[in-house]
Amino acid sequence: MDQNRQGAHPTVGFVGLGVMGRPMALNLLRAGFPLLVCSRSPAPVEALVRAGAMAAASPEALAAATDVLIVMVPTTEDFEAVLTGELGALSGLRAGAIVIDMGTHDPAAMTRLAARVRKQGAWLIDAPVSGGEVGAQEATLSIMVGGARRAVAAALPVLRAMGRNVVHIGGVGSGQIAKACNQLVVGSTIEAVAEALALAAAAGVDPGRVRDAMLGGLAASSVLELHGQRMLDGNFVPGGRVELHSKDARIVLETARRLRVPIPGFAPVAVQLRSLVARGDGKLDHSALITLVAGAHGLDPGSDRPAERLHRDRVTRSG
Repeated sequence: MDQNRQGAHPTVGFVGLGVMGRPMALNLLRAGFPLLVCSRSPAPVEALVRAGAMAAASPEALAAATDVLIVMVPTTEDFEAVLTGELGALSGLRAGAIVIDMGTHDPAAMTRLAARVRKQGAWLIDAPVSGGEVGAQEATLSIMVGGARRAVAAALPVLRAMGRNVVHIGGVGSGQIAKACNQLVVGSTIEAVAEALALAAAAGVDPGRVRDAMLGGLAASSVLELHGQRMLDGNFVPGGRVELHSKDARIVLETARRLRVPIPGFAPVAVQLRSLVARGDGKLDHSALITLVAGAHGLDPGSDRPAERLHRDRVTRSG
């Protein structure tokens, strides 16, 4: 990775400028990295160009002009297409370049794709993130990194421009395993908070006061604090979209199945996420899980009683 042509900073390419990718790319600009961007949607590219980035016509063109290539796309198939599709990055990669996969993808695919990248004389590391849109905006993401020590060490300045907690987990694919574990815990906890608040509401007890009490005890968590408040407010603007967490849940289940690890507590959460997607609520924040259990208790969305306000004023626009 050549850091001399542009002074202290390597040139970074960024593919995928969605809810998470766009603020992450902006933070790289703020940190002083020369930045090229590419996305299927022109609007975020234009916004980044106005902020100081340069546009690339394709992943291939972007890879040919950069030292570090970050890919932040929703699915494993999307990531493979960026690398190996028509005008894909693989054909333009420089020797010594580093490809950083920052989406949440299938851990089993990482070793295979890393081998293809290595044949080009470059390196692949997987570095999925946790922290949501706010973490992306404030550069406070937790970044779980898998890859060769040499490549990870070279990529650290870039990763630290986007995240506060950067942890090298192990070899290629281990970052994605860590993210699967993260999504298992987050999804299970959101569901538990939803069930607890719905239980309080069904008993005629103010769920907001129940949340306040739990925040002072062993049940306290960021999920209870942030998503519990979203549930109370009926504010389901994403955030973390249901459709993406449902995709992540499939990765969790498939990984557990492949490794023959029983995860009976998470399987029903995956079903709940799929149910939200099936009814057309995939673009809501994953705290919308409350609407399934609140509805099951017959709570009235139009009521002003505290015990019945959990299911009210659902926000249906995407972020």
